[in-house]
Amino acid sequence: MREHRILGGLLAALMLCAVFAASAGASPAWKFNGEELKSTETVVGGAQKSGLGMWGMTTTCDNFLYEVDIWNSSGTGKGNVWDLPLFNCYTNSTCTVEAIEAEWFPWPASLTTVSGSNYLVIKEVDVWILYGGWFCPLWGVWANVTGSAGGLINNTTETATFSPSSFAATKTELEALGETVEWNGVFPTEAFKWHRGQALTAS
Repeated sequence: MREHRILGGLLAALMLCAVFAASAGASPAWKFNGEELKSTETVVGGAQKSGLGMWGMTTTCDNFLYEVDIWNSSGTGKGNVWDLPLFNCYTNSTCTVEAIEAEWFPWPASLTTVSGSNYLVIKEVDVWILYGGWFCPLWGVWANVTGSAGGLINNTTETATFSPSSFAATKTELEALGETVEWNGVFPTEAFKWHRGQALTAS
């Protein structure tokens, strides 16, 4: 009888561990109006005055747009960034932005959960910036911003916020010319095709 109790206790402990392991490894999925996305949807949006901080200055774009295809794979939200047009860009220094362009699409993306919060992680980021200005130390330099970026998902406001804290949580990093690049911006989301007008969440 004692062996049965011990065996039963061990089995219960193993089952409990399996449940915790499954919940810890679970990833969020894309949902519209609370129902899991079953196909592919195109999401568009844009941040106002999103900025890239590097070399003691901030490069700000008044219009920081994006287009992303999203879907779920094995219960986890996935995506591809297909377009990132940048307009009206400038710095808070003597440098001017002569040209700026995002390249080498698509950039793969996925949802992940860290400490109970959901994040959108974008990889293979590739942005080129040409600086000008007679008194700019980077005059004539093409800066290539590369790496990965993690943004905090807010289901209530349907936004993804990129900040130093979201980068730290997701262990993502952008760099250019050997220095770390800080990205700050709040990006609203909106379905463009089949689920237009429906609430987009990650859970």
